Amino acid sequence: MNGAESLVKTFLASGVDVCFANPGTSEMHFVAALDTHPDMRCVLCLFEGGCSGAAEGYWRMSEKVASTMFHLAPGFGNAYSNLHNARKGGAGIVNVMGDHATYHLKHESPLKGDTVGISQSVSHWTRVASVSGDVARDGAAAVRAARSNNGQIATLILPADTAWSDASEVITASAPPSLRRPDDGMLDAAARLLRQPGAVLSVDGRALYGPLRELAAQISEATGARLMAPMMVPRIERGAGRTVLQQQLYVVDQNVDLLKDTSAMVLCGSNAPVCFFAYPGKPSVPTPPDCHIYPLCDPDMDIEFTLQALADRVGALGLKAENRVTLNVPSIPHGPLTVGTMAQAIGALMPQDAIVVNEAITAGFPIGMATAQTRPHETLITTGGAIGAGLPTAVGAAVAQPDRKILALTGDGSAMYTLQSLWTMARERLDVTVVVVSNRVYQILHGELAALGVNDVGRNARRMFDLDDPGLNWVALAEGHGVEGHRADTAESFVKALKHGLATKGPVLIEANV
Repeated sequence: MNGAESLVKTFLASGVDVCFANPGTSEMHFVAALDTHPDMRCVLCLFEGGCSGAAEGYWRMSEKVASTMFHLAPGFGNAYSNLHNARKGGAGIVNVMGDHATYHLKHESPLKGDTVGISQSVSHWTRVASVSGDVARDGAAAVRAARSNNGQIATLILPADTAWSDASEVITASAPPSLRRPDDGMLDAAARLLRQPGAVLSVDGRALYGPLRELAAQISEATGARLMAPMMVPRIERGAGRTVLQQQLYVVDQNVDLLKDTSAMVLCGSNAPVCFFAYPGKPSVPTPPDCHIYPLCDPDMDIEFTLQALADRVGALGLKAENRVTLNVPSIPHGPLTVGTMAQAIGALMPQDAIVVNEAITAGFPIGMATAQTRPHETLITTGGAIGAGLPTAVGAAVAQPDRKILALTGDGSAMYTLQSLWTMARERLDVTVVVVSNRVYQILHGELAALGVNDVGRNARRMFDLDDPGLNWVALAEGHGVEGHRADTAESFVKALKHGLATKGPVLIEANV
């Protein structure tokens, strides 16, 4: 057994059985080891950003760690933006970054790079597996690190010679360390704050779905505090029957108005509110200056314990949360295809228990409004703001939940970052319906320029924002990656294509020309 084989066996013994991969020469012994273990599902992504985004989507919908495989520092660099999103969203991922043989690193070879430096800039945990006999121990430590603190980015750098040299151990990763908990004094103070007029309970992470979502709603009802969440959340339950929860907004003035009467905000699993960007003459934080921000439970702490203890203090245990979303499915639209009629059609047709990956950018908010009261579903949002996560996230979610329909909503600009994910959907026969909102422009950048007071857009700005010279042919792009494609120019044609996509077991793409 060599180092690479000991690593694969250690991953499998530790419950890591999916690898999103884009290998190169330095990883050939790792590839050979994977090849002898068919119980490890290997998913090829044609761009490293697809690997990292898929690993995050897999974590979101399974709460299980997946591994990735990257080729040296340049490959890791290609994965960086979606690792940034994964870090912001609290995903647990084990990256295996190949490197040159240790004795080869003294030479300035073409692919030599700062593997440790690039890893440490985005990973919570980094280690070089410099001795083949320790690779299994290092791999088990990486899995443990990835599962720690509610999910972390762990990167194991695997030099080629430690992969091909002898090893003898296989190790099962130990349980992660216990999560930190707030003390009694902090819990008592939080309970008092939540009872005061204008209080908000802000939750994130696992408090946005499942039993903890219900528990947070019970605390809200018992105290009278508003239940809120950040705008960019990794996974959230939505639709009819869900407990009512407000999300923060993107536009600074709107978010300031939403929070204007907030006297105190207790944070449980969430960070303090902050505006997405700075603008001249506008605040960096949307909460009032005199608002008491109380960090009860950081995102890397024990959210379940905190909510249970808080519910006990405010008398919420056993209380039925009555404030729930009522069912109001939109009607089927007719006429021109606009963002509004497209959103209406999605709300009308989206099946129950669908997983919606929403990276539709400027169209994302109208779609969110149209689906707020439709059938129960879950939504995944690009947590770190780095676009190009939508299609890979859909890949990972589909691998994690093969029996649920994935509806991936993306802007045409953001989809171009990782369109190779369409090929992976086809290769893996993933049940994903992709809607590309094709407005042939980075519309959000026009809005950002206007927000800075520039309303007279000239040739250079248009050349940097607009995608219409030449236009993108998404049907051809889809079919070129092995995915069935349809173009919709009217509400009727979009409804027909969406019905077909949702009824088809496998990937279908719809280009919505709005």
